[in-house]
Amino acid sequence: MLKIGLFFGSLFALLSIILGAFGAHALKDQLSEYSRSIYDKAVLYQMFHALGILVVTIIGENVENINVSIPIVCFIVGIVFFSGSLYILAMTNIKWFGMITPIGGIFFIIGWMIILFKTLNV
Repeated sequence: MLKIGLFFGSLFALLSIILGAFGAHALKDQLSEYSRSIYDKAVLYQMFHALGILVVTIIGENVENINVSIPIVCFIVGIVFFSGSLYILAMTNIKWFGMITPIGGIFFIIGWMIILFKTLNV
């Protein structure tokens, strides 16, 4: 899980920088203020959880008896659904993409809850 966690954490962090810069420069005149706030929220949550993947991966490698594979998968799925749906919503204004966002949020919550419960059992 070390390589997977490091790969996806780094990939999503890299993409959040690229997408953040793209939004700030290329999309600044194309997006409304509301769409811009949605886009920025997608970038923010993507970066938080990319860093979360990296931290949780390192914890999993350095703390005995703690398997972090499920939380890492939850964060990956959460980024795809949460941030992905917000990027699409911001750029297309197709409202039903907003209904997908909470699915990603639930995966984020589940991932953090699993980490919380696993740390109580260490």
